[in-house]
Amino acid sequence: MAYYYPEPSHTFSEYLLIPGYTSEDCIPDRVSLKTPLVKYRKGVEEPAISLNVPLTSAVMQSVSNDTLAIALAKEGGISFIYGSQSIENQAAMVAKVKGYKAGFVTSASNLTPDATLADVLALKAKNGFSTVAITEDGTANGRLLGIVTSRDYRVSRMEPSAKVSDFMTPREKLVTAPKETTLKEANDIIWAHKLNSLPIVDDEDHLMYFVFRKDYSSHKENPLELLDEKKRYLVGAGINTRDYATRIPALLKAGADVLVIDSSEGYTCWQEKTIKWVRDNYGDTVKIGAGNVVDRDGFLFLAKAGADFVKVGIGGGSICITRETKGIGRGQATALIEVAAARDEYFRETGIYVPICSDGGIVHDYHMTLALAMGADFLMLGRYFARFDESPTNKVMVNGAYMKEYWGEGSNRARNWQRYDLGGSAKLSFEEGVDSYVTYAGSLHDNVEASLYKVRSTMCNVGVTTIPDLQRDAKLTLVSSVSIVEGGAHDVTLRSTSNVK
Repeated sequence: MAYYYPEPSHTFSEYLLIPGYTSEDCIPDRVSLKTPLVKYRKGVEEPAISLNVPLTSAVMQSVSNDTLAIALAKEGGISFIYGSQSIENQAAMVAKVKGYKAGFVTSASNLTPDATLADVLALKAKNGFSTVAITEDGTANGRLLGIVTSRDYRVSRMEPSAKVSDFMTPREKLVTAPKETTLKEANDIIWAHKLNSLPIVDDEDHLMYFVFRKDYSSHKENPLELLDEKKRYLVGAGINTRDYATRIPALLKAGADVLVIDSSEGYTCWQEKTIKWVRDNYGDTVKIGAGNVVDRDGFLFLAKAGADFVKVGIGGGSICITRETKGIGRGQATALIEVAAARDEYFRETGIYVPICSDGGIVHDYHMTLALAMGADFLMLGRYFARFDESPTNKVMVNGAYMKEYWGEGSNRARNWQRYDLGGSAKLSFEEGVDSYVTYAGSLHDNVEASLYKVRSTMCNVGVTTIPDLQRDAKLTLVSSVSIVEGGAHDVTLRSTSNVK
């Protein structure tokens, strides 16, 4: 007969943390949220990739594009650029992230001297950059002839048809630096000459890069930003189990730092074959996560297959209806607790620590801390990030309030049938996700800063200052339905916030 679990599965809202002893040294500013992203020999070596904050953005059309990836990397997390698009478009998004913050930045806005002010304004509106390189052929690496910035023109006093050659700052008036210039030397030149940008040129005066003053300031403002050895932002990318042999090489060429198999269910031969292909062709140099699973067997299967991390969660996402349509899944808290135990078991047996990612089920900020306490090394969030300015969807007015569009990869809108691939030629025959709105919340930076301050503060209440210590020392208790009601405001009449001084 079928196996029946003796206990019901539980969600995050059914648990609370019990406070521990808080010492004088245990304050939010001293809490480290650094956490491993990929497997490593714990106690012997450091992970090849670690996150400075335990947040990743979901592999979704409505969440993870290059704009959000840059914003999240500034905060210390990483995005996985969605794979339900053409290989060329996904690789281009990855390349934009890698080129955005190298210290040395490939010019994204370029024109020829024959262009007009209207062209400059259109390019600025499209890309958002005020610095336009004027090159002989209008490319990012053409011979440098000049630069146009907002200081070179006044829209109110110039005709849109004005030629760029008439108002650009010409080459002979530009301060440039040779290709051998280091980032420190470039920044010294910027400060010495009071520049906003410094063009880096080769021996034949072709433009190679820009170094921007704002990038230096940005690093000072974002001390946790996630950078590679070349000072570029880290970025991940989602793949599927169908076209990986052509998609992966393109993503790696574009600079992807880590991959993840984007699937609703990971305990499959298809994921095993995908990981094997990566190991056969790249060894351990390419980092690839897998999932999703909800129990010990699923985790051990993917760990033994060679996954660098394993995602946990089926059906817990706010736009996911897999449980409703197929009747599979598990309460996120119970799934996470069991998989974390399996991860620790696997580490004791092999000496290899395979990080786990809690994917789905995060409704409130405190759920983040609960997930980490239950064993998650990092979290993957969709709805959370979809609410911000940097997500790729439209901001719309719905019933008098600003909302952002948000749809699941299993929805008819996304048409991401590869995520639900079970072999054969069948495409998307029914939906496992919905098309919806989420309340607009503003900038990613402000929200992430507030959410993680709550996490750090709660960790201090528990008496810990690192995620490993939280996982070791946390005490959690199940709460009754009555206790859940008691946990919010009750038995009072709330005043309108507009009346509170």
